[in-house]
Amino acid sequence: MAAGALWMMLVVGSLCPLVWGDQSFTIDYNRNCFLKDGKCFRYISGSIHYFRIPSSYWKDRLMKMYMTGLNAVQIYVPWNFHEPQPGVYNFRGDHDLEHFLNLTMELGLLVIMRPGPYICAEWDMGGLPAWLLNKKNIALRASDPDYLNAVDSWLSVLLPKLRPRLYNNGGNIISVQVENEYGSFVACDYGYMRHLHAMFRLYLGDDVVLFTTDGNADYFLKCGTLQDLYTTVDFGPVDNVTKAFEAMRRYQPTGPLVNSEYYTGWLDYWGEKHAVTPAGRVSQGLQAILESGASVNMYMFEGGTNFGYWNGADFPKIYKPITTSYDYDAPLTEAGDPTDKLLAIRSVISKFQPVPQGPIPPPTQKFAYGLVSLNKVGDLVDLLDILSPSNPFVTQFPITFEDVKQYFGFMLYRTRLTGDVPDQTPLSSVANGVHDRGYVSVNGTFYGVLERDSLKNVNVSGTEGQWLDVLVENMGRINYGSNLNDFKGLISNLTLGSDLLENWVVYPLNLDGPISQGWPHIMADRRLKMAQTEGRKGPAIYSGTFIITDIGDTYLKLSKWTKGQVWINGFNLGRYWPIRGPQGTLYVPGTILSLSQINNITVLELEGAPEQPVAMFLDRPILNGTYMEKTGGGHVKPEQRRRRRPV
Repeated sequence: MAAGALWMMLVVGSLCPLVWGDQSFTIDYNRNCFLKDGKCFRYISGSIHYFRIPSSYWKDRLMKMYMTGLNAVQIYVPWNFHEPQPGVYNFRGDHDLEHFLNLTMELGLLVIMRPGPYICAEWDMGGLPAWLLNKKNIALRASDPDYLNAVDSWLSVLLPKLRPRLYNNGGNIISVQVENEYGSFVACDYGYMRHLHAMFRLYLGDDVVLFTTDGNADYFLKCGTLQDLYTTVDFGPVDNVTKAFEAMRRYQPTGPLVNSEYYTGWLDYWGEKHAVTPAGRVSQGLQAILESGASVNMYMFEGGTNFGYWNGADFPKIYKPITTSYDYDAPLTEAGDPTDKLLAIRSVISKFQPVPQGPIPPPTQKFAYGLVSLNKVGDLVDLLDILSPSNPFVTQFPITFEDVKQYFGFMLYRTRLTGDVPDQTPLSSVANGVHDRGYVSVNGTFYGVLERDSLKNVNVSGTEGQWLDVLVENMGRINYGSNLNDFKGLISNLTLGSDLLENWVVYPLNLDGPISQGWPHIMADRRLKMAQTEGRKGPAIYSGTFIITDIGDTYLKLSKWTKGQVWINGFNLGRYWPIRGPQGTLYVPGTILSLSQINNITVLELEGAPEQPVAMFLDRPILNGTYMEKTGGGHVKPEQRRRRRPV
């Protein structure tokens, strides 16, 4: 038995069974504190995203948070994670919110719920489902009837699941946030916030503490707060905590001070430096907050991973997609391992309240499985019968992902050349209309990339009748600011030289379906049929197999590969982009690996694989590797992002 599993059995077995009797959680505005069962109470909480962690690891992560001394956890609920299509709900497996909440109850952790409907969280579209964009002109986070109808339908499913879990009803949810950082959004629609307030009261009752969270400046709090919703703020390590809470006190004159997002680290963008916040600065800032008597939630306590296509993007001046890793330089790493920052935080907490006796649970086991050779299965355009088996869409001008109800991944746009193009001629996006990257080929010859806000021309040549292909990758929808209506695909026309391109054939691609069912490993003969394409550049599928004798977490490194997507045993690990960086490895949870069967790895390389296509499994991550600074925006630091005016 692994050491971590044995430790868990011993500690969990020694916990006293929890008895939840008559309970109350309210606010005492005279003594400026929360009242838990009639006594002044202060929570010390940490944010954890169940949707970024495999469900088999939830208990391990929560136990580590409990043993650090936290008495609460803060939880977002991403709407799009649970309602992928209108009226189709998923609360199973890694989506099983109620199972996660049961685990928090078992460990005696209180819960601060943040059910949105918008959550930001650096998650695709801030948690809003992309199918909302089926209505082109929908006004998100506002009193648009179409938006409100969808929100009301979702809340009618989600909130009844939470009501019996409220602390006042015998559960462990002590407070619930309405919307999220609404003061940072341009709409400033008080009618929308009042509507949400009424819905939350309808489903959750009049006794639960409802609150808002915004940056600690008047221009955020002006539109983010609402009468009868308790006002809280967020900020990272600061030199003067009293000053940091001044804006909150102007809008919330009495009641407990609360920092709902105390930043322990920060996120990473592709092409920029890995963000690091020193442990000493985080622990000193935490001590200052606790000395002020405030309640605090640390964001993040564990960040986790943007598996699949779930990462979001920012848009300060240019489009900035977020990396697959959401490690966040948090006290628990992406793989849930304790850090020096966690130990420093635990030491601070011990000065203010009792910390559970005993050691922090150990890291999960890590293994370096070594090299795995991969073979080319075929160029993507030669695999359309498998990856896009339905009839394509034929259209005069390009259509978006949302037009065909394909919300993630890739679509192939192709049109025939209407005449010879003997000389290198620029293929251009008329109005920066490639959202987000387009991989351009003519007759199977790869010419380059069109990239949103960056690469707007690719020179091509060809002869009349040949296919001009543009494979478009959705790199993640904007999750913060005024650009949430982030349509994907070719959102405007392309020109070749001075000619407007028309008569497109559009193939929505479903890679996850066949790969999750065992393709291409169950069709090894196809690899031989595609041998003539071995040296060709451009989008292509590669596959390989490996056997392991010990099972644990590992990290996948794709040296000399360019950019793409990886699946192991049908599980979508996410995007790799080592040439852009800073992330150099992908976290591979041991829970998706097998000791008893051959393990499969499938790679979609979008630009060019190395001459010897191999993958390497390491026992440690590389999150601060090569990076290429992009112009026009720069790295957005925590204090800059939360303090910038509503957009």
